[in-house]
Amino acid sequence: MPRKKRKYSKYWKADSHYGNFLVGRFVGCIMKNGKRSVAEKLVYDSFEIIRQRTGKGGLNVFEQAIKNISPFLELKSRRVGGANYQVPVQVTGERRQTLAMRWLKEACQKRKGKRMAEKLADELIDASQKTGAAMKKREDVHRMAEANKAFAHFA
Repeated sequence: MPRKKRKYSKYWKADSHYGNFLVGRFVGCIMKNGKRSVAEKLVYDSFEIIRQRTGKGGLNVFEQAIKNISPFLELKSRRVGGANYQVPVQVTGERRQTLAMRWLKEACQKRKGKRMAEKLADELIDASQKTGAAMKKREDVHRMAEANKAFAHFA
């Protein structure tokens, strides 16, 4: 029987401005080289840009975007009898948010031109309206899972 990875409990800090754990996690996701204050400024600037453009609160748009991007299914590779199968599995709560944040960050980084806060604001607005690159990534993953539904019994 193969060994299982040891699970360490994670303690996420709530962000300083809103006291929201989800925003705190997203700041941690965006942060580079331990520069939390830079990442916080970036997120708060993007929330301010959202507020100016849409008239809605940046935090509300962010939470809606994360909810929209969060996947229900993902693919995991399983090796069965010398062949690798992409097996669709359901995604649990915290991993759903983690994947959503990762896809959001990657979608922002791929956008050309503007500064990061503006790209993040654009992507969050798009995701809250169920469009944009991060939303496309979720749809692609769901489509792949649907295509490989035949291998679900390997899970």
